[in-house]
Amino acid sequence: MEPIRKDAKINPAASANILSQILFCWLNPLFRIGYKRRIEEDDMFKVLPEDESKRLGEELQSFWDHEVQIANKELKTPKLTKAIVKCYWKSYAILGIFTLIEEVIKLVQPVFLGKLIQYFESYDPNDMGALYEAYGYAAGVSISSLGLALLHHLYFYHVQRAGMKIRIAMCHMIYKKALSLSSVAMVHTTTGQIVNLLSNDVNRFDEVTIFLHFLWVGPLQAAAVIGLLWQEIGPSCLAGMAVLIFLMPLQTLFGQLFSKFRSKTATFTDNRIRTMNEVVSGIRIIKMYAWEKPFTALVNDVRRKEISKIMSSSYLRGLNMASFFVASKIIVFVTFTVYVLAGHPISASRVFVAVSLYSAVRLTVTLFFPAAIEKVSEASVSICRIKKFLLLDELVKTNVMLTQKERKEASSLDAPTLQNVSFTVKAGQLLAVIGPVGAGKSSLLSTILGELPQDNGVVKVKGELTYASQQPWVFPGTIRSNILFGKKLQTQRYEKVLRACALKRDMELLPEGDLTLIGDRGATLSGGQKARVNLARAVYQDADIYLLDDPLSAVDAEVGRHLFEHCICGILKEKPRILVTHQLQYLKAADHILVLKEAEPLQTVAEESRSEGTIGIHMYLKYLRAGANILMLIVLVLLNLLAQVAYILQDWWLAYWSLILTQSFCSFASGLTVATIIFGFLCSLLMFNTLVCSAQTLHNRMFSCILRTPVRFFDINPIGRILNRFSKDIGHVDSLMPWTFVDFIQVFLLILGTIAVAASVMPWILLPVLPLLIVFLFLRRYFLQTSRDIKRLESTTRSPVFSHLSSSLQGLWTIRAFKAEERFQQTFDAHQDLHSGLLTNSVLFSILHEHTASFCSLESNQSSLFSKLYLEAGAVGLALSYAIALMGTFQWGVRQSAEVENLMTSVERVVEYTELENEAPWETQEHPPPDWPLQGLITFDQVNFSYSPDGPVVLKNMTAMFRPREKVGIVGRTGAGKSSLISALFRLAEPEGKIYVDGVLTSDIGLHDLRQKMSIIPQDPVLFTGTMRKNLDPFSQHSDEDLWNALEEVQLKSVVEELPSKLETVLAESGSNFSVGQRQLVCLARAILRKNRILIIDEATANVDPRTDELIQKTIREKFQECTVLTIAHRLNTILDSDRILVLDAGRIHEYDEPYVLLQNQDGIFYKMVQQTGKAEAASLIQQAKQAYMNRSRPNLTNGLPPSNVSNLVIFETAL
Repeated sequence: MEPIRKDAKINPAASANILSQILFCWLNPLFRIGYKRRIEEDDMFKVLPEDESKRLGEELQSFWDHEVQIANKELKTPKLTKAIVKCYWKSYAILGIFTLIEEVIKLVQPVFLGKLIQYFESYDPNDMGALYEAYGYAAGVSISSLGLALLHHLYFYHVQRAGMKIRIAMCHMIYKKALSLSSVAMVHTTTGQIVNLLSNDVNRFDEVTIFLHFLWVGPLQAAAVIGLLWQEIGPSCLAGMAVLIFLMPLQTLFGQLFSKFRSKTATFTDNRIRTMNEVVSGIRIIKMYAWEKPFTALVNDVRRKEISKIMSSSYLRGLNMASFFVASKIIVFVTFTVYVLAGHPISASRVFVAVSLYSAVRLTVTLFFPAAIEKVSEASVSICRIKKFLLLDELVKTNVMLTQKERKEASSLDAPTLQNVSFTVKAGQLLAVIGPVGAGKSSLLSTILGELPQDNGVVKVKGELTYASQQPWVFPGTIRSNILFGKKLQTQRYEKVLRACALKRDMELLPEGDLTLIGDRGATLSGGQKARVNLARAVYQDADIYLLDDPLSAVDAEVGRHLFEHCICGILKEKPRILVTHQLQYLKAADHILVLKEAEPLQTVAEESRSEGTIGIHMYLKYLRAGANILMLIVLVLLNLLAQVAYILQDWWLAYWSLILTQSFCSFASGLTVATIIFGFLCSLLMFNTLVCSAQTLHNRMFSCILRTPVRFFDINPIGRILNRFSKDIGHVDSLMPWTFVDFIQVFLLILGTIAVAASVMPWILLPVLPLLIVFLFLRRYFLQTSRDIKRLESTTRSPVFSHLSSSLQGLWTIRAFKAEERFQQTFDAHQDLHSGLLTNSVLFSILHEHTASFCSLESNQSSLFSKLYLEAGAVGLALSYAIALMGTFQWGVRQSAEVENLMTSVERVVEYTELENEAPWETQEHPPPDWPLQGLITFDQVNFSYSPDGPVVLKNMTAMFRPREKVGIVGRTGAGKSSLISALFRLAEPEGKIYVDGVLTSDIGLHDLRQKMSIIPQDPVLFTGTMRKNLDPFSQHSDEDLWNALEEVQLKSVVEELPSKLETVLAESGSNFSVGQRQLVCLARAILRKNRILIIDEATANVDPRTDELIQKTIREKFQECTVLTIAHRLNTILDSDRILVLDAGRIHEYDEPYVLLQNQDGIFYKMVQQTGKAEAASLIQQAKQAYMNRSRPNLTNGLPPSNVSNLVIFETAL
């Protein structure tokens, strides 16, 4: 496999001194680069050894294994939480000391402030001792601010890292588990669920570690504040604390509700991502069937349910946030109303010590404490989901490794799929396994592999096994890395394998040879090339026993014979081989034949684009406009301003209340408090509503755009990249973004208000504030540029994690047969390390911001002392308490501003996918007649076809006519352009030239009008999760009787009748509980139901046995007699009774005539293809063609055109 990263830079954090560690100076070189140009992957540092995925994963895995062992002994359910706590409690507990010191400083600061204000209250110009003491208190306030700035960020950096470690370890464990799931366990999970666990559930660890310590710090701090307030204002403080104490259980209740909504949301998200995975994997079929609309309805339905739960939890968040916003105002108002009514005189020092203490405790008790409850409840739901996954059954392999001399295998099984099967294969023997669709041929191989458990009997395997799967599996990487699969390159052996697997010519034709990059799902290779790479991988391994599951079906006769003679019976002739096949002509070469009866019913990869520069105001407007119109946004702005004005005015009033105490002042303060509450709650709830609506709109736009983009987009973008937008990015936009955005807006307005108040009391405070602001803005720009680039890089390096997972799950049996789990785990860890190395985030620039804020605080203190002659104590109190509050608010505001900017990269990535290039419209003004096409005449007029504007031309100047009711076979070597001809007909990319169907130019009508009028049985049969009914008839256009009749026609009626809920039975993911042949028959049933004039079969019987093949051919002849049928085929016997055969070579028409006529031309490609099937088979085929030629009645054709009353055209593209 390709190395993930060539030469990463050594992480300077490893060798940084203590001062550099505290001030994060070691990050400076990176910020310098980021300021000058865009940060690239190569600029990033290597992950620290203690943060490596392998190390962290194995450490937590050992604790979890230990926990499982103990639980099994005691017959209890193991607790994942227990394993996490045991693994991380020591390092995390130390971080608690940081929090404690930080909160103590927050409590000491108001005491210094009180002493400072007392100096102003009893101001004596002659008392120098008091002045020096005041200077001391002012210094105390400033030093506290600096200490807080340092501690706060050290704490946040380290708790974030703690969360990151748990997340990385958990991802390692989830992937490791996915590689060892048994086939029974695979029924209980889906790709969508595993992707969701890796993208959204593990993120809860990042969030919970930040706030967890506040669960104990909050109550402790509240108790300390009560003690300090008691000294200042006596028992009146209890009135204020009563409000706080009332808020705490209310927020605990919110936490429980969060947990409930979160678990429901997660289930809907699983379903949505699973559906998305199927849509992206089966996009060609969805487009060719014109099924985009039912899939849109399906995804929108799941998304609507998901959003309703997200909206409910967002309203809870809104209430939580609003209570944070108004709590301190209510508390201060209640406290002093009680204090004054109890007959106590009020003084500035008392007021502002109380205000500062309440401010200190407010952040902890009304924001961090409820956030901790919310995050803990969310994390517990995620832990439960991950635990459930980690406890799924694993595959237990009992293969005994013996010496290479004893190469034989005995197998005797008795299971529902296979009954009483016994055989032995010795060295050098070939066992051919044949049988009808669903007889259990693939099940037999999977039992030998240990993938399926046998109920009784024994499977003995002596020696190394290797396996080539029926559906070829390739992973993203070069062709060479796909064949070597971890083995060292031995040039001679490698060349020998390439020749044996008929890959030599393909390598010469490819621009980069065997170093050509294969896209996701092998997008750049044809079906035949994928099959041969899949086979070459097995052959190169040099194992003892070879299990080959129908490797000859996807290739044409010539290549099939080459593979059989030079590979299966050539390079592998000394080995024991078990070959599942439908190609009966090869059976004579087998040493044994095992016949299974029917079972009891039971292109180059594109670089991921990455934006540059700042996220402009237009992106924020796009985001907000997606959720509300301009009028609503103006209302929101006004509400925010009103809430803020009411909030600030209350403090202003309080400052003067301490000087002039009247009844009207008391009632005015109560009015302001009520206004703050009303505006605060309205504002918060409306903001959340708008932002969640934005998320809903953006998701729908992105999904709609994905369905309308041309097929080429899916060929060059791996599944993981697309799923990343629908899982992680949408996850951010759904839940993280609204909370952070609303919080930032509130804090930002609070900072502005704070500066305005302080400036109105001491105008000259603005003189030093302005240069500080300029420095601050420069620093913000300096650091944010890097921070944003890192966030974007983090998003793009996350996609390979999902691509790797998706690819691994598709090739699970192959990976396990090759014992490559360890290597795939290492690749996964390398992807994770690259991603986590980018988590350096914006810590450093936040710290420098904080120091700027500390200077503001220091400067306010000194200004107040120098301006003591002009200021009232109340004004000083107001200015200083605001300067201190600014410290904490600034810290949080800076953090949130960076976080909003970083999260906007997710919005940016989603918006990018809402602006993809669209294919032609689904419907146009010009509709063909309702009964079109009546005749079924297809004409290609000088057609050139390429999959992309800059791609190679795969059909060249093609002019051909397919007459009504004509059955045409299409043949040619791999890559001759057979499937491209169908792509051009379906307009999967726009062809040059003209294609007419019954005289209608296909490019003039909508894609749905065109595609709905043609049926296709595809090369790779695709079933979707959902009921059997939905798979046959997604638009609900047919009666039950029609559906059962169609199933009976393809001999699937008995199979479906045996299903628990018959037509309403929900199929497993991708229809994996049906064999490949049965899935092909379901596709035939779809074609029968559509009753179209045109039917295409694209190599559709490659994976079925001759009997089923005969059934399909018979059904086609009977059901589509009045249609024109186009059949792409590898099995020549299936098309020899065609009216004509079109022979393609390198994108051009080589020959086009009746089969028997073509066979008279001994220089023709078709004649050679028939001869390559072997003497006996060739003689049989020629006889078959002659018989068909003699029996055929030839209508009198004028210029090749049929009489005008001939009806119906069907095209069949077969995978024979």
